[in-house]
Amino acid sequence: MVPSPLALLLVLGAAATALAEPLRFVDCGSIDGSIQEVNVSPCPTQPCLLHKGTSYSINVTFASKIESQGSKARVYGEMLHVDIPFPIPEPDGCKSGIQCPIQKGHSYSYLNKLPVKSEYPSIKLIVKWELVDDQDQMLFCWKIPVQITS
Repeated sequence: MVPSPLALLLVLGAAATALAEPLRFVDCGSIDGSIQEVNVSPCPTQPCLLHKGTSYSINVTFASKIESQGSKARVYGEMLHVDIPFPIPEPDGCKSGIQCPIQKGHSYSYLNKLPVKSEYPSIKLIVKWELVDDQDQMLFCWKIPVQITS
């Protein structure tokens, strides 16, 4: 028996969905936007194992509640409730998949990279990722647990 094209499509769709499983995250103060989905790739299980010397893809889908000319990302490693700034290659949200100016009621896919440097310590921590508008208000803020490993 030859499987129907529809059955094949359903199986392939289910497999693709399983690979792109959205992360469980904590919203840490999204005021001017609402997060629809957060993906870190590769991160098949949580906490995400971040290997030193590797770069991870970040994709956040969010809807804006405001108008803004621009946006800027700030990333932190949170340890013992202290935020330690974590440099990223491109903090400008308008150069990270977002079409600026940002319009109220529109959805956006924010795309960036999270490089894990070889000199980082092997440690468990919380990654906190913020995107602020041109009034320094949170378009989104999310947190996920990670473990940096060799």
